[in-house]
Amino acid sequence: MKLAVFGATGGIGLQLLRQGLDRGHEVTAAVRDASRLPAELRGRLDVVEADVMAPDAILPVVKDCEAVLSALGARDRGPTTVHTASTGSIIQAMTRARVRRMLLVSASGLVADAGDGFLLRYVLKPLFVQPLLRHSYADLARAEEMLRAGDLDWTIVRPSRLVDAESPGHYRTARDLNVRRGLSTTRADVAHCMLDLIDDPSSIGHVVSLAS
Repeated sequence: MKLAVFGATGGIGLQLLRQGLDRGHEVTAAVRDASRLPAELRGRLDVVEADVMAPDAILPVVKDCEAVLSALGARDRGPTTVHTASTGSIIQAMTRARVRRMLLVSASGLVADAGDGFLLRYVLKPLFVQPLLRHSYADLARAEEMLRAGDLDWTIVRPSRLVDAESPGHYRTARDLNVRRGLSTTRADVAHCMLDLIDDPSSIGHVVSLAS
């Protein structure tokens, strides 16, 4: 399968590249600076230096792809439009290229719902996590709304607090609900889950939450 990965030099993005290649996919990495990619990966995939915020620039990246995976994220806690601007640009490029399948990384902290335990739902998230990350979460929420309002075959992936660890595949998921006792998720597991969901038609139009 031919895949395009945005946010390819980040923690989840690199996992998507490595695991996607290991699964035999043909992968294109969209990056601002190709030198930030590990040397051992550059010869195994197609690399396109492009500004993700410019639909014209990323049109060649998504053209003829079977799925687009976005693992872009804000780098600080201040006001940001990274998620909305990048998602809007990707949607435009995909629409023009007639590519339909998109998976977007969001965050389970964005919502407190019945999937959370009492402490997370009524104390930790509303009083600590959401105020601390309010700018990024507001931007993420708008990006999710943009996907929902369009006609792409989208899936939103919401991991809990991200950590680094290898050996992906040992995680739990929930659909349209947070994972009970889902305190953390490895970046490797996020990538593993996204790659599994690409050809799962039942996930289209749904939020998939996960925790390791």
